[in-house]
Amino acid sequence: MNRLTAFLPAAILAVGCGFMWQTHSQRAVPLAAPLTNVMPRYDSLTVVDVRIPDEERRVAGMSDYIARVYSRDSLVQFTTLVSYYERQSQGKTIHSPRNCLPGAGWEILRGGRRELVVDGVPRDINQYILKNGSALALAYYWYQGRGRIVASEYTVKWNLLRDAALMGHTEEALVRVVVPVQMDQATSLDSAATERAYSRANALGDRVASTLMKDVVRVLPGRSPLAGAL
Repeated sequence: MNRLTAFLPAAILAVGCGFMWQTHSQRAVPLAAPLTNVMPRYDSLTVVDVRIPDEERRVAGMSDYIARVYSRDSLVQFTTLVSYYERQSQGKTIHSPRNCLPGAGWEILRGGRRELVVDGVPRDINQYILKNGSALALAYYWYQGRGRIVASEYTVKWNLLRDAALMGHTEEALVRVVVPVQMDQATSLDSAATERAYSRANALGDRVASTLMKDVVRVLPGRSPLAGAL
């Protein structure tokens, strides 16, 4: 038994290499509807589309995206990003925001996976508290596609390898919401005022994430089983 255990990592690596070998034959799967249909408005907020520079888009490898800022009286309430990959291959896969956010100047204070109930159905998502200078923000993100909503990067990678080999397609979207924590007179993360501000941001983020998740289902290709669940 111990000898078998010793060979297990090599076996997993061999399977992974075999799966990756199949990615050359996978097909690109376009969206069922434009990403501009995803949450074009929210309450009475002003919505502005944000353009990602061509070089950043090329490096990220996304096929399409929609990035928006939602504001009230010039004060940003939250931002969203949906980046879609119609085909993933080695070197052109979805990048985890957990790795990208620090490069953009945000420090992750705490967070991890949590459960968000959407229309009575529990969904695992990632949620982090971020800090950039004196600014605080709450970030949500998850991976959505091929009939799944997934938070774990490890599960996403396994699904990618398996689906490339067995299904021949790997289309998927990264969905992200960032809600600034409006601190009022709070001066520290431990203050009661900041905790109240965090609670307000958390409540708004939950509502936005739920709406966004359901809107993304409607533009993804195929008749995903999630469409009925959501």
